[in-house]
Amino acid sequence: MKKLVFLIPALLCFCQTVFPQFNENPILNLENEDKKRLNWGYFLGFNQYNFKFDYIDNASTTDQTDVQVGKSLGFNVGLIGEVRLNDYFDVRLEPGLYYTQRDLLFPGFSDPNDAIREVKSTYIHVPLLIKASTKRLGNFKPYIVGGVSTSFNLSSSEDSTKDTSDGTLRMKKNTYYYELGFGIDFYLHYFKFSPSIRGVFALTDELVQDIDPNSEWTSNINNMYSRGVFINFTFE
Repeated sequence: MKKLVFLIPALLCFCQTVFPQFNENPILNLENEDKKRLNWGYFLGFNQYNFKFDYIDNASTTDQTDVQVGKSLGFNVGLIGEVRLNDYFDVRLEPGLYYTQRDLLFPGFSDPNDAIREVKSTYIHVPLLIKASTKRLGNFKPYIVGGVSTSFNLSSSEDSTKDTSDGTLRMKKNTYYYELGFGIDFYLHYFKFSPSIRGVFALTDELVQDIDPNSEWTSNINNMYSRGVFINFTFE
């Protein structure tokens, strides 16, 4: 009951702030916001990463013999730098810190200590994006975004002498991606708020093969690509 006492006024305040932006003739907030050449902000959000595997012997792989990936929810935080090109296009740089965890279940093992490998990753993720927006509609403006990115894995064990047989799945330090997404800019009284969702797809292999070429864990994996979904909330 105490939580409801605090939650209800907060929801009412949110509704009074956001829903009037959809009126037919709203009072325009931040009328000159999109006329600035340079714009700055920050974002907070969530992520969920996955892996896509390419196998050397695809004919022998099935749902029971593929590596299974257990996904979890991670978090993102970062900065935004934006350069206005014209009324509809902007170039954005969004360096951020992304934390995620994936649990891999390798087939063919009866002992969970051999079958399961926990992969924790902390990425410095740097995308260069083109943002294409529609014409501003009152106090909101939909947009799509796309571009390329790179990441540096602070948790990488690429140079480690230990490998999957010792409990360490080795991953490369640098990865390259392409990204596609969409969102909506809401022009509030004091700032611009933008929720967005984006898909991220690795272009380069992230797996470092085990030292033993006949490894039971990695010998049949040709490539391992990261994929992810980002949900970000930006404040500018």
